[in-house]
Amino acid sequence: MSSALVDTGPLVAWFDKSDPDFRRARRFFASFKGQLFSTWPVLTEVSHLVPPYVSDRMLGWVGDGGVVLVDLPAESVLAMRQTMARYADNPMDLADASLLWLGDQLDLTEVITLDRGFSAFRTPSGRALRNLFPSR
Repeated sequence: MSSALVDTGPLVAWFDKSDPDFRRARRFFASFKGQLFSTWPVLTEVSHLVPPYVSDRMLGWVGDGGVVLVDLPAESVLAMRQTMARYADNPMDLADASLLWLGDQLDLTEVITLDRGFSAFRTPSGRALRNLFPSR
């Protein structure tokens, strides 16, 4: 079974039927047979970007084990801050930095994202991530 990090965009698309990428996300997640990993910053973004009823559905899915939610220890903040500073000229937020940190910790190099910036990003140890859900 494969494992992958999951970012905000595909989760928004999958849970919000009004999202332009909804059908593509639904097909992708229906065929993905691996374990998903994410962080609280990602879920916070999703909850902020979708209506409350969509957020409720997504949180129910998380609670049912749809994704492994990994806690970020306090000492990870410095690494995420450094990563965000390294990519100051490229749009990177805390959710992105948290996934790069998590990829390093779990030795994962696959990500599910709509964010084209991930092609330029590297984990704190310098590894690139391969996007399983590239833009159209």
